[in-house]
Amino acid sequence: MENNIRQLIGINICELRKSKKMTQADLAQMLNYSDKAISRWEKGNTLPDIDILLKICDIFGVQFEYLITDNTDKEKYKKIEKADMGNRITIVLLGVTLVWFLATIIYVYAGIRGTKWWQVFIWAVPIMALLLETFNRQWGRKFFSLFSLTLLNWGLITAIYLQFLSYNMWLLFLLGAPIQVCILLWYNIKTTGKSFKNK
Repeated sequence: MENNIRQLIGINICELRKSKKMTQADLAQMLNYSDKAISRWEKGNTLPDIDILLKICDIFGVQFEYLITDNTDKEKYKKIEKADMGNRITIVLLGVTLVWFLATIIYVYAGIRGTKWWQVFIWAVPIMALLLETFNRQWGRKFFSLFSLTLLNWGLITAIYLQFLSYNMWLLFLLGAPIQVCILLWYNIKTTGKSFKNK
């Protein structure tokens, strides 16, 4: 009976992971475990702790019962997954819209007070990038972090430069180059089991 449950949970974890086009290393990174541990779970050799199972449920947006149920009805799950992805995209778009809405409110308020602070729209870019990176860390993939961190880097430097335009701080853009190199190098780091708990 226990072996059957382990096998069932392993199959379900594997199917959920593949449905999100994640590697074992991707899931391992999210759970702070080694990819070898994920492999053992999926093969049914070992069973993760209950708190890890609940975290897996959160990652894939399923109820705990899903992990311990024979889920032969793949179409039902695909519909759930599609709805979940739609909800996440809507939340991200609402967040981005809120940033630009607040920037517009600040611009209009400054205009009413007799100040033309157009730079608020420039500052909205790095704030939006930070928001995108926050959502991406929760739901996204490493590739999207490359985009959001690049936008954050150059958006922040541009905002500072334009805010203090009279100081002619163009040398700030030279700082962006090594930061961008660091972002690219970080993106190319391959996840290994050594950096995670081996459970």
